[in-house]
Parts: sequence; structure tokens; C-alpha cells
Amino acid sequence: MSLTAEQVRNVARLARLGLDDGQIAEYASDLSNIIDVFSTLEKADTDAVEPMAHPLGLSARLRADTPAEVTQRDDFQALAPDTDAGVYRVPKVIE
Repeated sequence: MSLTAEQVRNVARLARLGLDDGQIAEYASDLSNIIDVFSTLEKADTDAVEPMAHPLGLSARLRADTPAEVTQRDDFQALAPDTDAGVYRVPKVIE
């Protein structure tokens, strides 16, 4: 498939590319070659190919999903310069 100069200008406008007239012919040729490659790929018989999410047969190693309550607030607040009733106190920055 061969793209026209007008089609390339339209794609360039949509992509917000500033192409001058000297670049239009070069881009038309390059984009036409890319479309030709996809046209070739479309001809491949993929009826017997099973869709997959990843090209390698990998499985994710997951840890057991067991709920655990971890409260370290007292440890963290022991390091803070000023706390009161379980909250951090900071200086007022807006007057």
C-alpha cells in the first residue's frame, strides 16, 4: 500500500508533527513500507496458534495471601520529635 502525500500530511497534523514538504516524500515511503510489513504479517495462518499473555511459560511466584495486622505506629512515633494522642504534631505553616 502506498500512502499519498496528503495522507502523510494528515497523519503528521494529527500527531502534531511539523513536517516540511521535503520530508513528506521520505515519510510516505517509510510509512508505506511499515504498512507493507503488516500486510505480510496478516497473511500468516494463525488459526492453530493459541493466544497467550506471555511468550515464555512462566508462572508468578506468589506468597500466601494471609492477613496479618502489623501496627508499628508506636515505634514510628517514638522517633518523631512531637506527637500527641497518636498523631504527629507539626508547626503551623499557614497564617
